Amino acid sequence: MGRYSVNWKDYQKSLAHDRKKKYLFRAIRLLGLYGGTAFLITVFVFYAGSWIAGYLGEASHNAPEPAKKTDTSLRKISKKDLPNLLEGLDLGPSEPSHYVAADGEGGRFQVEYSLDRDLQNYITDLLARSNTLKAAVVALRPEDGRVLAMAHYDNGGDSENLCLKADFPAASLFKIVSAAAALESAGFSPDRPVYFNGRKYTLYRNQLKQKRGRYTTKTSFKKAFGSSINSVFGKIGIYNLGQEVMADSANKFFFNRSIPFDLPVAKSTIQVPEEDFGLAETASGFNKKTRISPLHAAILASAVVNDGTVMKPWLVKKVSNEKGDVLYQSRPGVLGSPMSQQTARDLRVLMRETVLSGTCRKSFRKARRKKAFRGVEFGAKTGSINDETGQFKYDWLAAYAIPPAGGKAIVIAVLGIHGEKLGIRAGVLGRYIISYYLTS
Repeated sequence: MGRYSVNWKDYQKSLAHDRKKKYLFRAIRLLGLYGGTAFLITVFVFYAGSWIAGYLGEASHNAPEPAKKTDTSLRKISKKDLPNLLEGLDLGPSEPSHYVAADGEGGRFQVEYSLDRDLQNYITDLLARSNTLKAAVVALRPEDGRVLAMAHYDNGGDSENLCLKADFPAASLFKIVSAAAALESAGFSPDRPVYFNGRKYTLYRNQLKQKRGRYTTKTSFKKAFGSSINSVFGKIGIYNLGQEVMADSANKFFFNRSIPFDLPVAKSTIQVPEEDFGLAETASGFNKKTRISPLHAAILASAVVNDGTVMKPWLVKKVSNEKGDVLYQSRPGVLGSPMSQQTARDLRVLMRETVLSGTCRKSFRKARRKKAFRGVEFGAKTGSINDETGQFKYDWLAAYAIPPAGGKAIVIAVLGIHGEKLGIRAGVLGRYIISYYLTS
């Protein structure tokens, strides 16, 4: 061996050392490669993140602002909202408007009424002096349905609005419906002869026979209506109308139907039987099952005056918020047409007869004789019946007054409930109210 030769052990150490150096240099190169890549990734993430943040910030800056919470006092109010808005309302002596609390936001609504304030206050005071147990009055403008007055009285102090309750027997007010059916469906006219036996205000089975005798009384249809002769209308119900026509006529005049109004109104109800005597009782109003509200009674009269068309009754003229924005405005609308124009005109003849020679002759005599009321057309229908116990007497008037020369007509319904002692009768109360309206 030469001087540069090495032994086997040293040679193996040398090889191991060389391999370690190669692995080290390779590791350093890989570390550099990986480190550079990580660095580049870090730089990319940084700049990309900055760009995204800037974009989102700009988008956020340019985005529309979230909608502000809506002020509930600015929302429009529909007619369907009015019953809830006016819940618990007691009109009493009237003011032209009042405030009610708004929902949710604690604001207030101003409600302006249709009421004639002076007339409302006059009627409220009149009923308090009527010596009745309870009383109610509704006054309407027939051409547009405007409620001019809605007043009630209870000597027990109950504040429930009797004008909207339908707990009261309609009595002979229902003859308006029966007469309309006879005129429209059975060929009757105001001057048609009719016959009856016995007294005017009774209704017995033997009075409902068609035979005539020496004690049979002849009269006209208009006078039978004006004098409210029960047996005449009982026979009309049996022989001329029948159950189907009677029920249809009652439905046309809004019995068993809801009447849309600004306050909740109870349904007036009727059951038209098939058997003869029941038909006679129903047609004449000589029963305690047919029930009606004072508001509905006024609507019956308004159909007669307005040529057979009933306008929707309304109490609220408009509703505004505290800023003066109008949220609801009343608009006249048609409720229905229960009879033809000709039938309505014939019914006016019948209702005039009530005042001229019938059950309202004495009550309205002073009004008809006043010079100030010359040319005014008065018409009415009365009704009276005791309750089931005989303790109370229900006393009705549905009436109208039409001034000459295009004056504004008025229709009224008056209900008086009397105890053992009679207070002022409904006919007299009605005359006072109409006289006040025509002169105020």
